[in-house]
Amino acid sequence: MGEAFSYVAEDLSILMRQEVELARAEIRQSATRAGKGAGMLAGAGLGGYMVALFASVAAWWGIGDSTGHGWSALIVAAIWLVIASILGLLGRRELSAVSGTPRTVQTAKKIPDALRGNESRP
Repeated sequence: MGEAFSYVAEDLSILMRQEVELARAEIRQSATRAGKGAGMLAGAGLGGYMVALFASVAAWWGIGDSTGHGWSALIVAAIWLVIASILGLLGRRELSAVSGTPRTVQTAKKIPDALRGNESRP
């Protein structure tokens, strides 16, 4: 009986260590993806700021000088708009891909069955 209890305690200890390690790996991966997404959204914010800045300068210059010298600032603003749009879409996709710890949750649900002897050993 003591030997059986020893095996159960050892298996439970191994299982808990594996679950903790799995959770750490999944959290690390999720944090990395969240960081990338946040960085891309920050880039999109900067791009949006640049669009507003250059569009304002272009409108000011275009109204003040009707010879068309403001087109260059509009072109720069349009380029920043494209960059901000791409970064915003990529950042949103990256953040939506963050999944948390799905494998840890799935395997942790199996622990009660394993303790009752209903789950096979790996």
